Amino acid sequence: MFLKFFGLTEQPFGVTPDPKYLYLSSAHREALASMFYGIEAGRGFLALIAKQGMGKTTLLFHLLEQFRTSARTAFLFQTQCTSREFMRFLLAELGLETADQDFVRMHEEFNRELLREARAGKRFVIVVDEAQNLDASVLETIRLLSDFETPRAKLLQIVLAGQPELADKLAGRNLAQLRQRISLVSALKPFSVEDTRAYIQHRLRVAGYQGPSLFTPEALASMAHFAEGIPRNINNFCFNAMSLACALHQKTIDESIVREVIADLDISQYVSQSRPSEHSVNLPRVNEQGSLDYGWTFPPAVETIAHAHSGPLSDTHAGKGPGRERKAKDEPVTPTEAQDYLQQLARSLRRWQS
Repeated sequence: MFLKFFGLTEQPFGVTPDPKYLYLSSAHREALASMFYGIEAGRGFLALIAKQGMGKTTLLFHLLEQFRTSARTAFLFQTQCTSREFMRFLLAELGLETADQDFVRMHEEFNRELLREARAGKRFVIVVDEAQNLDASVLETIRLLSDFETPRAKLLQIVLAGQPELADKLAGRNLAQLRQRISLVSALKPFSVEDTRAYIQHRLRVAGYQGPSLFTPEALASMAHFAEGIPRNINNFCFNAMSLACALHQKTIDESIVREVIADLDISQYVSQSRPSEHSVNLPRVNEQGSLDYGWTFPPAVETIAHAHSGPLSDTHAGKGPGRERKAKDEPVTPTEAQDYLQQLARSLRRWQS
């Protein structure tokens, strides 16, 4: 480990959402303030949209911590579930017994708890993380939970947090009623280079680092570009860079270390070479009979039509013409020749259909 080498008291680039390491960029600060004031004002439904790895969960923990003494809170992240399972997870998070209860009984139990907190003058806040995984029926169940309100205030505040797919789902026609109830939508944006620098310094400082800047300016710029301003990527990169620097007995991470870490983290180098690229195009080849072999498996009916109406390749398609010999078995045809043959096959299919 590199903790002793860099004078650290703990790991600064861990993978768990520790609130004490939260760094508030301008976008994070704005999103946090928006959600806080939305809950304070009793707006009902709020939404937080962010790409994965942007520190969304850490921000949500920080938000709930601010209401720890003034509200009853629940944090849910098991979102691949049915409506009944969601209610069971919710009641379990609130410390309520759910054994052998059906959906209606669980709903009644939750309503009693909601009214109990309202009479005590406390807010009730539910945060649902990874909400993009929720089925539309479960989102409708959550909407119905918010129906309990007084003439002056909502009894329940709900924050739906998720990746951009959540916004796509909420835009659907079948969730129009829920979308209309969402009064505030916040978003987290990737860090700039300056935010990346400040983020790294903040985490190092929390972990006890007291030395000079860890990255050279050039190395920081390259790292920030590779990490795309995503905190999770930055954490992974810094962990690997500090590990390598420790192995090399370097207290400063320079461009050479950054280049090596980038090469190590490039997952494409481990993809099987036998796996075809999604952008590759396999052009047809001439087979033993002088016809084009595309490497495709056609249904029997199509094979019959192709052989009955097209026959072997014409001299033009096979590449035989003035000054040219017939193509060898493994010689690829040109894209033009392939297109000509496909057009010929299409005409044959139309004649057969008529």
